[in-house]
Amino acid sequence: MAKKAKAKSSRGKAKAKKPAKKAKAKTVAKKVAKKPAAKKAAKPAKKKSARKPNAAFMRPMQPSEQLAAVVGSSPLPRSAVVSKMWDYIRKNRLQDPQNKRNILADDTLQKVFGKREVSMFEMNKHLSKHMS
Repeated sequence: MAKKAKAKSSRGKAKAKKPAKKAKAKTVAKKVAKKPAAKKAAKPAKKKSARKPNAAFMRPMQPSEQLAAVVGSSPLPRSAVVSKMWDYIRKNRLQDPQNKRNILADDTLQKVFGKREVSMFEMNKHLSKHMS
């Protein structure tokens, strides 16, 4: 029985040696793959200039009579008109509670939009018709 125990232990050792050799081969392959590539000459960093606003969007435009009822009659840039529209929509709670992207127009806004319900993405299209 002692011979069988020795035979089993030698078999176990032989199996343990084979994976160890494979593991060494893998680590050598990994070390070869990790060598850094030749470095290229560094390019000088470009300075980013400050972004300039588009003058067309900042130009004051005269709102129509229908739009003036909401945003006022003085000329305003497009961004200010959209901002005042959102202030009016929030103040009067005109956003659809189930789908916040939709605006439920009251009588004043219906004159501007031409329909009862408008998505926020359509709003700018309708506003551009009322600014000159």
